[in-house]
Amino acid sequence: MITLHHLEASRSFRIIWLLEELELSYQIERHERHPETMRAQSSLKAVHPLGKAPVLCDNGFTLIESGAIIEYLLNRYDTRGLRPPISSEDYLRYSQWMHFAEGSLMPPALLTLVLNKMANARVPFFARSIVKKTVNSTLEGFVMPDLNTKLDFLDTELGNTGWFCGSHFSAADIQMGFALQVLHGRGLVGDNLLNIKAFLEAIRLRPAYQRAKEKAGLLTLSLPGKNESQEPKVEPSVDATSASTTDAAR
Repeated sequence: MITLHHLEASRSFRIIWLLEELELSYQIERHERHPETMRAQSSLKAVHPLGKAPVLCDNGFTLIESGAIIEYLLNRYDTRGLRPPISSEDYLRYSQWMHFAEGSLMPPALLTLVLNKMANARVPFFARSIVKKTVNSTLEGFVMPDLNTKLDFLDTELGNTGWFCGSHFSAADIQMGFALQVLHGRGLVGDNLLNIKAFLEAIRLRPAYQRAKEKAGLLTLSLPGKNESQEPKVEPSVDATSASTTDAAR
C-alpha cells in the first residue's frame, strides 16, 4: 500500500492530486504544523530526518521531493499517459516545466512569504522603519519584478494550448499548477494574466483535483495580515470547461 505523509499547505498536495489522477489506492498519514513557527512538528521527523513533506513510502522504500515522487509514480503506475513519450518534443517541454516549477517559480513565492513575515515581525521600535524599508526595497526592486517577468512568460506560453505540455493535461500541469495556485492564493497573479487564470479554472474543474482538495485541506499559507490561504473561488469559463471535459474523455 502506498503511504503518503502529508502536511497541510505543502507540496504534498501535488502528490495527492497525482494519486487521484492515477486512481491509485493509497493512505494518507497527516502531520500538523507548529502553531507559531508553522513548521512540521516532530512526528514528520520520525518518518524522515528532514521533517518535510511530502514523504512517500512504497514497496519498502521512502522517497522525498515532490518532483522525484511524481517521476517515481509515473514510472511505476502511469497508465493514463500523464507524461509524454521521451522521444517526443512534448517531453522536452514536460522536462522544462517540471524543473521550472521549483527552480524558478517557487523561490520568489517563498521570498514573498518570508519578507512579509519579516515586515510584520515584532522588532524594537527604533528598528521597525529600517526593517520595513529593507523589505519593501527588496520586494519592489528585485522579487516582484523578477516574479512578474516569469508570470508574463508563463501567461504567453499558456496561450498556445492552455496546458504546459502540448494539447493535453500532463503531470507538468500538476507540478506547475500547485506553484501558480500558491501565487494566486497570495494575490500575486494579476488580473491581466488571463491565460494563467483560465489554466487555474481548468485544473480546478478536474474531478481528481477536487477530490485531492477535499483530502488535502489548506492549500497554501497566507501572507501576514491577509486572509488568502483559502483557494480563491473562480467561476468556470466556457473555455476552461471545454478543456477539462475534452481532457477527461481521453
